[in-house]
Amino acid sequence: MSNNVFQGVIVQLRDISDRVFGVIDGEGCVVSCTDVALLGEHWPEAAVKAAGGAEPIVQFNQKCFKPIFGSTGAFEYAVFCTGTDEAARSSCLMAYIALNDAKTFYEEKHDRGTFVKNIIMDNILPGDIYIRAKELHFVTDAPRVVFLVRQISHADVATVDVLSGLFPDKSQDFVLSINETDVAVVKQITASTTAAELEKIARQMEKTLKNELGVKAVIGFGTIAEHLRSLADSYKEAQTAIDVGKVFDTEKTIINYENLGIGRLIYQLPTTLCDIFLSEVFKKNSIDSLDQETLFTINKFFENNLNVSETSRKLFVHRNTLVYRLEKIKKLTGLDLRQFDHAIVFKVALMVRKYLSSREVR
Repeated sequence: MSNNVFQGVIVQLRDISDRVFGVIDGEGCVVSCTDVALLGEHWPEAAVKAAGGAEPIVQFNQKCFKPIFGSTGAFEYAVFCTGTDEAARSSCLMAYIALNDAKTFYEEKHDRGTFVKNIIMDNILPGDIYIRAKELHFVTDAPRVVFLVRQISHADVATVDVLSGLFPDKSQDFVLSINETDVAVVKQITASTTAAELEKIARQMEKTLKNELGVKAVIGFGTIAEHLRSLADSYKEAQTAIDVGKVFDTEKTIINYENLGIGRLIYQLPTTLCDIFLSEVFKKNSIDSLDQETLFTINKFFENNLNVSETSRKLFVHRNTLVYRLEKIKKLTGLDLRQFDHAIVFKVALMVRKYLSSREVR
């Protein structure tokens, strides 16, 4: 446990009383104190007295000590206050209440975060999820969604702190460091939350990281998990969203798993099957035989819904010029892109080729 948690409370106690307050650990080391000169001192006898005292408050060496026990009943810390009079005992008791509450809050938050991380990383058995959730007073059936934030320009250790500031409700929302570049945000939502609202949340995270840290990020999010046991699926979907988006939607920085379309299917295909598909589609010439200008024309034709007039206008060429190019493509590939069925096959083939290229880079 971080001693900064105790020190934060101790500083406030210093402002309301002229007595010296502090905390010793199980070995008797002063880990927090209003008198900084005492920090680091060792009082092993005081620790022994506090741990084995029959009275709720133990008096030793002109100080009052109140032990703090862990969840297992083991002695972990003791709060102390200078003086042995009744006022000192009362002050020690009040300090104990404040410090023990801070310790409990810290540990509950820490344990909850670890618990959630274990769920999304599949490091906990399904049956243990409900047992642990009950121990932590964790609502199991609240709708939640997992956002995966991947830093792509440079990684900043402050990313977790910055994102935590966007989600003040630490009992419902969790910001978890996954590795050097990835941070998972588990957000509790309402049953009526829409995909557009989820994208807005992701957009706010992206904007905040860019403005405060200068970090560029890609954010993927999965489907809504109605139960704790589904959080792992939402996390995996967020991973898939980023991976698929990196191949087929390189311009997007916010990617919804549910909007991946056919790219999600292609991404799951074996590369051998993809190679067979391309060889069957392009019997005359390989797709690699098409030059960049031809591919640009094809993509523009698809962007304009196979409309010859609109595409020629966007390309700033005469309509007949575009028709000539389409005829040339037909001769090279055997596919007439003006026919819907042929256009679908060609579009899928382009995506498959893009997918294979991404695999080769790896």
